[in-house]
Amino acid sequence: MRGGAQSQLMRCSDSNLYVVKFRNNPQHPRVLANELVATRLAEKVGLPVPKAEVVEVSAWLIEHSPEMTIQVAGRSERCADGLQFGSRYILPPFDGQVLDWLPQSHLERVRNLSDFAGMLAFDKWTANANGRQAVFWKRARERKYTVSFIDHGYCFNAGEWTFPDSPLRGVYPWNEVYEGVRDWGSFDPCLTRIEQLEDSAIWECGNDVPPEWYGGDWDALERLLNGLIRRKSQVRELIEEFRTSSRDPFPEWRAEASAD
Repeated sequence: MRGGAQSQLMRCSDSNLYVVKFRNNPQHPRVLANELVATRLAEKVGLPVPKAEVVEVSAWLIEHSPEMTIQVAGRSERCADGLQFGSRYILPPFDGQVLDWLPQSHLERVRNLSDFAGMLAFDKWTANANGRQAVFWKRARERKYTVSFIDHGYCFNAGEWTFPDSPLRGVYPWNEVYEGVRDWGSFDPCLTRIEQLEDSAIWECGNDVPPEWYGGDWDALERLLNGLIRRKSQVRELIEEFRTSSRDPFPEWRAEASAD
């Protein structure tokens, strides 16, 4: 698969296809933990994300699959065996179409375009250090696309597990996806769900992370989850910094504010 983590597309024992990231990926072992925690959190606040699973990959399979290699620092090494992160492929290849890019002229054909605003709130909460990644999919004979959000490995500042905020981080490259944002209500229900999310629900998302994905450093995972709990009340401020940035992402908001 394309991307810095050099994932593999694999059919798992439940007969579904998964995009599998390996512990020895070139980015950082913690990106697997980031993917699992962020996906589970996104599910809790109602965002459209693929199902995430912990996938066990056997040494036998890797040994008998020559293509299961990773390029690290100019050399090739075998993918790690053991527990890896799997993101279910959004749609079986013969069931429809999956695109990682859609022309701006086709955005009107995305049935849930308003979810970009909710995802913005989520990415500000989790300090996503990367641009927002999305895929657009539709089943055969459907006219409308649905957007699903993928690739959360750089939430929590990738392997650093810190929260360095910047107005233009964690956002989609096109303002057009935010054209429907007019006020704080445009970010709901996701924003309110983040602010009201029980602390226990956040802790629950860390319980399933295999210790080898973060070096068994429970104190570091605890600091990460506590940071997320503290940041629930800061999301509006972070969105406001993006709103007032030089990018001017919400022109309808500005126009209405001036009229008031």
